[in-house]
Amino acid sequence: MGADGNAFDPVIVEYYDRTPEESRLDQGAFRLEQERTRELLERFMPPPPAAVVDVGGAAGAYALWLAERGYGVHLVDRTPRLVAEAQRRSSLAPRPLVSCRVGDARALDLPSCTADVVLLLGPLYHLTDARDRAKALGEAARILKPGGLLFAAAISRWASALDGLARELLTDSRFTGIVERDLQSGQHRNPTERVDYFTTAYFHRPDELASEIRSAGLELTAVFGIEGPGWILPDVVERMTDPTRRDMLLRLARMLEAEPAVIGTSAHLLAVARR
Repeated sequence: MGADGNAFDPVIVEYYDRTPEESRLDQGAFRLEQERTRELLERFMPPPPAAVVDVGGAAGAYALWLAERGYGVHLVDRTPRLVAEAQRRSSLAPRPLVSCRVGDARALDLPSCTADVVLLLGPLYHLTDARDRAKALGEAARILKPGGLLFAAAISRWASALDGLARELLTDSRFTGIVERDLQSGQHRNPTERVDYFTTAYFHRPDELASEIRSAGLELTAVFGIEGPGWILPDVVERMTDPTRRDMLLRLARMLEAEPAVIGTSAHLLAVARR
């Protein structure tokens, strides 16, 4: 984080200002991430019109999808550009968001015990200090009603290594250096000009994510692997456009989603917990 311990890292701000996060989940292997995340949400969500706070909701990919289904959704994100895009999309939606604002996951301007569901589908990526992640999880727990649900996503410790294999990025010694640091410490940094090498982030081990959730005083249901190993296939884009092959990817992800030995092969992890 920033030098004052609270400011958002300007490297991350710049990344989201110049990359199209608002359309990412509609492209390539990210479609598998989106479909599986929605599937896991639908499995555990209470029925509408439950109150949902989407912290780190970006341009509203999940917030607007849930609003369409009758949930009362509040979106909070740290990036003004993405919040403005979420506001624009909400204004055009038949079921708009209840509110949409710029905010910090570590200090939410929301009352305690008011949310049935809190989504943290991004903030834990970019809170590289464990103390900041603890603050964000503590804030999520604070605004949840007793019995409320938290869905918290993290990037797998092995995501960059597997991405490097799938896209043959390990031929670039700079990327190899990034991967080696990720594997050693989980601290992902991108000193190159390549935006597809991502930005400043923290990559979790599944057991570490589980521990952080429990340390926030929440009752962990499970940590799931979102995509399964299928996201690294060279033809994953083509598979996602073919109904039969797409269903195979989704079925395999379900089969392996809670197997401790392999859930880290997913690019993303999803913890489900209850206050």
